[in-house]
Amino acid sequence: MLSLSGTTRVYLRAGATDLRGGFERLCQLARSHFGQEKIEGGEVFAFCNARRTRVKLLFHDSSGLWLCAKRPDGGRFDWVEEGPVDPMTAAQLWALVSGLEVGGWRRSWRRPR
Repeated sequence: MLSLSGTTRVYLRAGATDLRGGFERLCQLARSHFGQEKIEGGEVFAFCNARRTRVKLLFHDSSGLWLCAKRPDGGRFDWVEEGPVDPMTAAQLWALVSGLEVGGWRRSWRRPR
């Protein structure tokens, strides 16, 4: 079960990522893009595809790597397009994958009925 504490650091890779890769490809991206020698607990790495319709999270618990994916029912994720991104909190990550804009905390991908 995915359980993130308040001390978990979340790193977003800005822009589009080819999400066809699995554990090894995303681990390599985390190492090269975020400067991580080793992926350990307390860190989550988030990646989004070009259309912003898929997100993958990579993290390590005490026994191994996890790779989680999410596809919203409709719309797109509010994702940073370019530049370095400061680490986020676990609460900001949950808001982002729930379809909220992290800066303004408002719905961005749910279409009004």
